Amino acid sequence: MKRFPPDLLLSRSRRAPQLAALTLVHDQIVSCNRCPRLRDYCRHVALEKKRAHRDDVYWGRPVPGFGDPAARLLIVGLAPAAHGANRTGRVFTGDGSGDFLMSALYRNGFANIQTSRHINDGLELRDAYIVAAVRCAPPANKPTPEEMDTCLAHLEAEVAALPRVAVIVALGKIAFDATLRLLKRRGARASPRPQFGHGVVAKLGATCPTLVGCYHPSRQNTNTGKLTAAMMDRVFRTARQAISHS
Repeated sequence: MKRFPPDLLLSRSRRAPQLAALTLVHDQIVSCNRCPRLRDYCRHVALEKKRAHRDDVYWGRPVPGFGDPAARLLIVGLAPAAHGANRTGRVFTGDGSGDFLMSALYRNGFANIQTSRHINDGLELRDAYIVAAVRCAPPANKPTPEEMDTCLAHLEAEVAALPRVAVIVALGKIAFDATLRLLKRRGARASPRPQFGHGVVAKLGATCPTLVGCYHPSRQNTNTGKLTAAMMDRVFRTARQAISHS
């Protein structure tokens, strides 16, 4: 069963080509069973649940991206959280990381509300779209290299269905490296190879989106001060400026 957030269902006639392409990609993502370890883990978590969410019906399947089909900003995260997106069915939804990210997007004009609690919470992204490098929650948040390779095809397909993307913000090194691999497939000039860092800006050729690095808004980073709200705001201001010059 497909469950798209409200912003993806707005102005169907205006966005029909993007919606049709994204619907096909989303169907392929949700039905994917290519990584047995990840599928077994997601199903196990969905059955066992977390005490705080024992009454919830968990999504328990691969999670597609969401947002504005005409977005010029693409945000790439690592993977669904076991009791976040694996529960809610929407990436960066239902946990502290999602609220931290959405608060930054709200402050910078990319979201209409500053929380991301559940799939029918009224959240709409504006000129932004969010995906994950890996579409299933991995044990200990650590996908294997083989699982990363397998899931790159989903990232490639979803990005191909977003024709206006001009800037990509990668949240964390794994997402940064996966995005680099994708852009190299799309003709990016990556020599010397850009190294991940918070606020790093990589321009990879006239036909490729600008890539911006950002620390992941995990609890480990936000609770320790490695990533602050001001630091994330600077990243999205940089992204906004890059969009204006694209």
